[in-house]
Amino acid sequence: MNPMDLFKNMQNLQSGMKDMQEQLKDIVVIGTAGGGMVVIEMNGQMQIIGVRIEREVVDPEDIGMLEDLVRAAFNDAFAKVREEMQNKLSGGLGNLNLPPDLLNNLGNPG
Repeated sequence: MNPMDLFKNMQNLQSGMKDMQEQLKDIVVIGTAGGGMVVIEMNGQMQIIGVRIEREVVDPEDIGMLEDLVRAAFNDAFAKVREEMQNKLSGGLGNLNLPPDLLNNLGNPG
């Protein structure tokens, strides 16, 4: 590939990534655990924007269970955001020839 083509592709990538970041602001997913007893709402920028914990799962004698449910709800939300991001990448930025596993490098939480 000649240097001018490489430069043009970099400009397209930069523009495409900027557009994608704007689209990610609008993504909101819900992660749940314990049959909806713990709910985490996360946006496309992977910020937690809401948490709901039902009183029934708050047991001072078993904090570990609550911690597990919160972790599971977060992981569920995180996976959904990642899936949405991959969908956006394959749809909106498909013409930039990006590697299909680009987002796999985000890793998994917890």
